[in-house]
Amino acid sequence: MSKVCWGVLSTAEIAQKALIPAFERANNAKVTAIASGSGLKKAEETAEKFQIQKSYGSYDELLDDPKIDAVYIPLPNHLHKKWVTEAARKGKHILCEKPAALNTEDIMEMKKTCAENDVLFMEAYMYHFHPQHKRVKEIINSGEIGEVKFIQAGFSFLLEGTDSNIRLSSEKGGGSIYDIGCYAIHSIRNTLEMEPKSVHVHAITDPIYKVDTDAVAYMQFPDGIQASFVSSFSYAMHNKYEIYGTEGKIAVPRAYRPDLNGGDGVIIVEKSNNTRTETINADQYKNEVEHISKVILKGCSTLKHDFDNTIQNMKVIDACYESIQRNSAVELT
Repeated sequence: MSKVCWGVLSTAEIAQKALIPAFERANNAKVTAIASGSGLKKAEETAEKFQIQKSYGSYDELLDDPKIDAVYIPLPNHLHKKWVTEAARKGKHILCEKPAALNTEDIMEMKKTCAENDVLFMEAYMYHFHPQHKRVKEIINSGEIGEVKFIQAGFSFLLEGTDSNIRLSSEKGGGSIYDIGCYAIHSIRNTLEMEPKSVHVHAITDPIYKVDTDAVAYMQFPDGIQASFVSSFSYAMHNKYEIYGTEGKIAVPRAYRPDLNGGDGVIIVEKSNNTRTETINADQYKNEVEHISKVILKGCSTLKHDFDNTIQNMKVIDACYESIQRNSAVELT
């Protein structure tokens, strides 16, 4: 097998705009089937659009296809656990959109099911596969900005068409932290390579939809390191993080969506006597697809983003929502 044969569970917008085209660009993967929960016609229309060989009118039919090696799941957040579980039981490897589930307990159950059925699972944090983040760590480890003391991250965009947007559905796992704050949390944790001791979140909860549309969080890490993040559906797009050290600062202004700028990631290093800018180009969606496909083809379990990373990120998300409910800081263990 030279290429992994993938099926896609859903004709979701992110699948059509980002992931299916990424599969087309990948060297070791191809989408050979797509299913729609809204009936066969919609699956057939999308299959024709992308020249996908097979279309199914239900997710179960696709999972029963013995020629499908793995599935990509871009379903609404509240459906991730169900269909990850079903896919694992059918022996399919899995790439699932973030957040992998709505709480840590569910993810632990998903991990158990995947292990019992000997399938790989990876949460689709595509930004993690852009090499600008590896370069940031190299700069930190070189000592160029001194000792890291504080990280600030943020992701926002103006959400329109609110009446039908699942990001505002509390039943479907809506909310700014689940949708985009998770990236900020993920980048802070993975840059520091440590877990927070506590988190305190202040949020604006929409009175109609009952989800957080805006959140501001403060996090404490070991060794006195502090961090903060913002997530918002209320103002213009920004997606960045900044790292402050004792001798300088690193800014990453296209942290999560460099694909909006042709794949160009930008790293700005500022010190008292100079400022330097580095530009790194990459196809993060393609890298993500090729990474998990390579691991599947090799028959090993070494993923750049593994279940443990998913679990740790979800623990912080859980703590964020608990903090909102309690209106106080929450300790993590």
